[in-house]
Amino acid sequence: MALISQIYVPYSRHDMNIQYKLQRYGTDKLTARSYNGMGLELKELKIQQHHGQLFHGGGKRKNSLYHKGKCNLLVVAASPPTEDVAVISEPLTKEDLVAYLASGCKPKEKWRIGTEHEKFGFQQTTLQPMKYEQISELLQGMAERFSWDKVMEGDFIIGLKQDKQSISLEPGGQFELSGAPLETLHQTCAEVNSHLYQVKAVAEEMGLGFLGIGFHPKWAVKDIPIMPKGRYDIMRNYMPKVGSLGLDMMFRTCTVQVNLDFSSEVDMVRKFRVGLALQPIATALFANSPFTEGKPNGFLSYRSHIWTDTDNNRCGMLPFVFDDTFGFESYVDYALDVPMYFVYRNKKYVDCSGMSFKDFMKGKLPSLPGEFPNLNDWENHLTTIFPEVRLKRYLEMRGADGGPWRRLCALPALWVGLLYDETSLQSALDITKDWTQEEMQMLRNKVPKMGLKTPFRDSLLRHVAEDILQLAKVLRQRKDF
Repeated sequence: MALISQIYVPYSRHDMNIQYKLQRYGTDKLTARSYNGMGLELKELKIQQHHGQLFHGGGKRKNSLYHKGKCNLLVVAASPPTEDVAVISEPLTKEDLVAYLASGCKPKEKWRIGTEHEKFGFQQTTLQPMKYEQISELLQGMAERFSWDKVMEGDFIIGLKQDKQSISLEPGGQFELSGAPLETLHQTCAEVNSHLYQVKAVAEEMGLGFLGIGFHPKWAVKDIPIMPKGRYDIMRNYMPKVGSLGLDMMFRTCTVQVNLDFSSEVDMVRKFRVGLALQPIATALFANSPFTEGKPNGFLSYRSHIWTDTDNNRCGMLPFVFDDTFGFESYVDYALDVPMYFVYRNKKYVDCSGMSFKDFMKGKLPSLPGEFPNLNDWENHLTTIFPEVRLKRYLEMRGADGGPWRRLCALPALWVGLLYDETSLQSALDITKDWTQEEMQMLRNKVPKMGLKTPFRDSLLRHVAEDILQLAKVLRQRKDF
């Protein structure tokens, strides 16, 4: 039984006791040392925790953002978001949003590895997709047998949590593990093994199996059950308005991704650029979606192709990342221009599809007139952006198809080897520094069909991939991670 891809609940959500001297030092000087030792002075934006809620304190704004005592900033996982909504006395500013991303900076000794992977469940006798009722029973069984906490949306169980791991459901019932932030690749593989053992132990008794692959090989969208999650109803209605393949993305794809840290804004930029430039190589190496509704579809990674016509406002290669001026603020500008999906209020999702987060910040959101966003809303908005590499308070490498067990461990090994070793990172930057935007976009377009045989300059992409794999091995040979 080939089991698949797993998603990661970011560890940086747990604690935001930060003070950051942005105005004094400038965002180009943000480092792990200044992050940890200086503090975040942005506005007089007092964030306090009181009876499970966050409050922005009143008073005139100076130039500081700080936490009183040891306050945990409630940043939501997307489904469902926290029930404790931040109450704001003063609206968020663009500087607040930039500071939120910058707060992800951490020293190398605190870098971690987060792996996310998804898998398709099916009924072993008929090969039909699991129904929600079966998924619910599976989740209940895992909770009882392996001491997971249940995650509910209304009367429906939609996931599980245990320590820093979580299990969630994608729109078509794809079973996703968001792994804990771990120190080594060995721990990542152990986590994968443990998860797959638990899932198999309960699923086999129910006559269920799981398949590790990037695109559903047999069933059409109409055959896939819809999960009872409010955000997916909004997305399902919006997707056909902005692309022809959005519903396929929602209901028939699975991925594996790895989430990695950065020490400073400069470090983030370097890793972001390498991640984007080399993402087509990851797509080619992990291509695993050649079938559609029981027939070959002509692609090696049909999952990757689907993203090219899902929603171009929130997907793609992000050419601006290679601009000399790129940094946290540039990504905020980009994210603010991405249309919204929803806002979570009073335990319900409010449909804001196609609306502007900028209008929300002005209190002019048509669905919630007079209301202003909090950092929970900003975090949720960031989860609805789907480029090949995504920035939150860490970087997500998003280009690989889901696959069997060995590939779940191989993807983090590839990216950790490239991005967590300074020599390998610089070598990767040197290899890609003269690649043009046109060449990178060509790779993005052609790799889903041609894979490692994609022509590149005077050779094939395969030969570049061989060099990249050699770089990724360096860190593993030293066993640093």
